[in-house]
Amino acid sequence: MNEFDEPPLGSPVLQGGGAASATTSRVPALLAEGLAKTFNGRTVLHPFTLRVMPGEIHALIGQNGSGKSTLIKILSGFHTPDPGGNCHISGEPLEFGNPHASTQIGLRFVHQELGLIGSVSILDNLAFTRGFETRMGTICRSEENERAKRALATVGMDTDPRVLVASLTPAQRTGVAVARAIQSIGGQAAVLVLDEPTATLPTEEVEHLHAMLRRAATEGVGILYVTHHLDEVFQLASQVSVLRDGFLVESCSVHEIDRATIVHRLVGSELEAVQRVPHESLDGRNQSSALKVEALETDFIHGVTLEVNSGEIVGVYGLTGSGRESLLGAVFGALPRYSGTVTIDGTTVPAYRPAEAIKAGIGYLAPDRKASGGFMHLNATENLTLVDLKPFWKRGFLRNRPEVAVAREWFARLQVRPAEGTSAILSSFSGGNQQKIILGKWLRTSPKALLLDEPTQGVDVGAKAELHRQIIKACDAGAAIVVSSSDVEELASLCDRVLIMRNGRIAVELTGEHVNEVEINRNFLGVDETTSVERNLS
Repeated sequence: MNEFDEPPLGSPVLQGGGAASATTSRVPALLAEGLAKTFNGRTVLHPFTLRVMPGEIHALIGQNGSGKSTLIKILSGFHTPDPGGNCHISGEPLEFGNPHASTQIGLRFVHQELGLIGSVSILDNLAFTRGFETRMGTICRSEENERAKRALATVGMDTDPRVLVASLTPAQRTGVAVARAIQSIGGQAAVLVLDEPTATLPTEEVEHLHAMLRRAATEGVGILYVTHHLDEVFQLASQVSVLRDGFLVESCSVHEIDRATIVHRLVGSELEAVQRVPHESLDGRNQSSALKVEALETDFIHGVTLEVNSGEIVGVYGLTGSGRESLLGAVFGALPRYSGTVTIDGTTVPAYRPAEAIKAGIGYLAPDRKASGGFMHLNATENLTLVDLKPFWKRGFLRNRPEVAVAREWFARLQVRPAEGTSAILSSFSGGNQQKIILGKWLRTSPKALLLDEPTQGVDVGAKAELHRQIIKACDAGAAIVVSSSDVEELASLCDRVLIMRNGRIAVELTGEHVNEVEINRNFLGVDETTSVERNLS
């Protein structure tokens, strides 16, 4: 059986999503009853009951601010819940407010930031949390290697434990984090909590991770899987619970609910789909080419040429390593380029000079909002206005009052929550609201071109819809927009054209009726090239 093979037929994994219990015990792996949490008189998590059985994959879904993170922090011992609630792990009571007690009782956590060290081996990363096997003061490498192999086998990985973590694919790195989390459980029915594990994974890696988790479930581990992605609920889980505004509004079998009902539970109403008006149906007022990229060369991009018209949205799709991840950064100047030209309305933008790109009218939404998209230690007003402070300077002084007024205006326009949070630091906002603020930073400059790298990665369905509305508004105002995304549905709903990259080059261009999920996937996989418009790269 290779690294990502599914367990054989007849194993406890169910067809059509989720896992059955791998144990005859009916004692829940996790039973939380009456858990609630109040901060400064504001209840962010109302009393509820949540049950996860051994061998079960239980999806927990909710918008940003719904209470998911609070629950995870209670389970991990970071927060103490309000009096009156209790939690049992495999029948044993959990001591709240004690991270060590959470670990001892069998709770394990995998967060978005995996906490792995890329410059050392898988073996060392696995051993850092539990210690090394030693003999007379010397690490027993052969025994450690075998122990690491056994840990990796629990998630279906047969990778050599001696390879560096930095050399692994994103899904493999997440698999190592999962193996590390459960390696010390030792077969007891325990709980693995995963917080948005696929938020930063490319599409092709998600199923690999799912296969690992199904394998872990067959070992009797109860899995609480926190996600924003509705598709994952139906692909992976057997049970689903929905949180909204701190209330548990639904908990049932996945087979008893459909996508529309979950969306209704999430937002409290029907969520109107955001669908772009096709470019061909516009009145022709914005047909001039605004952004031109010619013969772009970097370490990962080879001779890329593209043009984007004013009032047009062009999507970019491709595998990890195709060059898609670095294209927009190189165009903007955040990443170096060796040759090629970038022009905006006829003005040449020099390489590796982001300030010049901004001055020319280019905005760039980076893919990692925490590392390079926003300034997490600054407040929301500062993040919104930092790119263009000219309107707020007068006689050598920065006027705070008009700056805050502009921030409040953009909070209302972008539906940022809390609405009164203009003075709060960016890190205190939910992921979706952080992304709205960072996008707003560029929108208020009225950019001629807007480069959006994974604009809705890791945000909930409500925030995603609002971000899409803002992108469409910017396009309607005349911006030339490029969206680089691993979300096929997003590209199909937003874009006039989609470019598919392979090996650092644009291999396929889809236009008109071919811009849909089926055609994007077909051409991405190379299944049916006759439905595409192949680029002439000679």
